[in-house]
Amino acid sequence: MRILVGWDDPIEAETISLVLNVDENYAEVYTEAEPFTKALYKGGWETILLALNFPTDETAFDFFQRTRKSLPEAPVLGAWKSGEIVQLAKFISHGLRMNIPRDVNGEYLFLLLYLIESAYTAVQSERSRYLADRLREEVDSVRRLQESVIPHNLPSPPGYHIAARYEPSQIRVVGDVPVVMAGGDYYDVFTLDEGGLVLLVGDASGHGVKACMSIMTMHTLMRMIRDRKYPNAVDFVTEVNKRLSDNDIVRDQGGFITLLYCMLDTVNHRIQWSSAGHPMPMLQNMETNEITILGTEDSAGLPLGIDGDWGYEICNWEIPAKHRLLLYTDGLDEAFPEGGGDEEQFGQAGIMQTLKNCVNLTIEQTLDKLFEDSHAATRGAGRADDTTVVLLERSE
Repeated sequence: MRILVGWDDPIEAETISLVLNVDENYAEVYTEAEPFTKALYKGGWETILLALNFPTDETAFDFFQRTRKSLPEAPVLGAWKSGEIVQLAKFISHGLRMNIPRDVNGEYLFLLLYLIESAYTAVQSERSRYLADRLREEVDSVRRLQESVIPHNLPSPPGYHIAARYEPSQIRVVGDVPVVMAGGDYYDVFTLDEGGLVLLVGDASGHGVKACMSIMTMHTLMRMIRDRKYPNAVDFVTEVNKRLSDNDIVRDQGGFITLLYCMLDTVNHRIQWSSAGHPMPMLQNMETNEITILGTEDSAGLPLGIDGDWGYEICNWEIPAKHRLLLYTDGLDEAFPEGGGDEEQFGQAGIMQTLKNCVNLTIEQTLDKLFEDSHAATRGAGRADDTTVVLLERSE
């Protein structure tokens, strides 16, 4: 720690220099205003110690104020003599961080280093709390922007019921206070002019503001082009990929987005989809309680934003009556306890088991259980990634 001292007594000043210049601390002690001021303006001081009558009784307070103005982030510790209590109150009310009385025997000198270190630590703690509060505010602002594009009133065609949820990850900062992060997950459900239904989930690489901005970029693009007459899911995903591959926000530092884009024919009850590096959907038979993972890893494709010329595949499946379709991001299955390995991951097996356990529950209750069971797999650590689930049920 670098300490600057202004003192009124040359003899005590020598002792103070010996007391403070120990270990990794560095102190310069001055008994005159001019050299003190020159050293002050050079900067780099982390803590300042002043005799409250330095350089003179008449100029001490103004000198103190100029010192604080020059180095506002450095705490000032003041040492006062008997009879200066009234003047001390004036200093304290104008920003003196800590004070110590100067006893006649000079024993206070041996407390100086401890008090200086305490004042410095207190200021650093306050600064950390302030920065943590600012971090929460900034992250919360971006998170609210992200959540503003996530739909809340989902369309449900006749014979179908849909439920969806997004939960961001969390981190812990100063004071062990959780911060809800802005994230990179996204989902949407909307109808087409022809009466069909689109369901999609996306997941941007990374966390925080960059992932959020990548998702916002994709959301804006999709809103611009979604009303065009794309005959199938592959054509839409291909167009989105071409445009995102030229986008600096998405591609910065190797970023990309996974996407599962599904088009449901609600008349013929067939669904077609195209995957850009995203986990495949699951289909649950509510009568037999069998679960099928639709598609294969080979049909998953490359994430968006990597290769603008990539050729994606189209997949098709029938959605019979009394079946449920699950779309999700990898935050759901990649939940595991802190320090745990792959064998402790919630995984696809955990997802399937929860779905089977919820065969007699509503899709809203099933959605709750998927999040609860996934979180329970972390043993209190919480999911480290954003998590999104879209659940569709055909009842008839």
